[in-house]
Amino acid sequence: MDEYKINRPEEIRNFVATQSYHHLLEVFQELSNGNGHIIHVMGAPGTGKSINIYSAIKELELNVYEIKLILPFSDINSKDVFRLMMESIREDLKLSPSEDILSYLGKFDAVLFADQFHDSQLIFEDKVGFSQWTDYKGFQSLNFYLICIYKYLKHKNGFKDINMVLQTAWRVRRGGKKKDLFTDMGIVSLLAKTMVDVPFEVVEISYSEEETINIVKSHLTDADVDTIKKYMKRYGNKPRFICQALKTGR
Repeated sequence: MDEYKINRPEEIRNFVATQSYHHLLEVFQELSNGNGHIIHVMGAPGTGKSINIYSAIKELELNVYEIKLILPFSDINSKDVFRLMMESIREDLKLSPSEDILSYLGKFDAVLFADQFHDSQLIFEDKVGFSQWTDYKGFQSLNFYLICIYKYLKHKNGFKDINMVLQTAWRVRRGGKKKDLFTDMGIVSLLAKTMVDVPFEVVEISYSEEETINIVKSHLTDADVDTIKKYMKRYGNKPRFICQALKTGR
């Protein structure tokens, strides 16, 4: 498991509150007072979306259910991915086939799609996570999202009592490297983010130079500021990647 990547709440350490975090807190405060919110938490890889989400949930003492998705292998179709997701929810919450999932999920302050959904391969050995599956399937994985949209529209009344928080990223290969559609591709990212922000609520996790330095030094207290800035020029304001580079010297 990546040393500086947070996949579960119990892994939180040395958290540094930033301007993005305070914005996230303001948005999350509405979750315990109202229903029907769909919040997309975006941010470039390495900015710590998970630790911000988990820290806000803890500080506000929200009752949140996190969706888990464990896939047996990568070559599985979208319908089966959706089926396994629903079966996982029923099994995890101990619901019978006759019990309505949406009614039960409405009892929580929010339903969270984060690392235990996207990157379960980092938590459960020899399993496949959603991010691995989408990388393997490429554009065929769009069918999964179309199924989700269809189900949402079909059961829209059932969703009106549910708040959803989605740790949102869409990795694409460009120039031999993986980039995030919503944060790493200039004007394309701006357009993609705007399209999502129209029907939903979007919070982007990003940092200033000073915030990035403070986060890195919270993990590596002896790190030299000039060296941190050198790696910032290479990786941008992405604390996880900078910490890894400082630790390995690469």
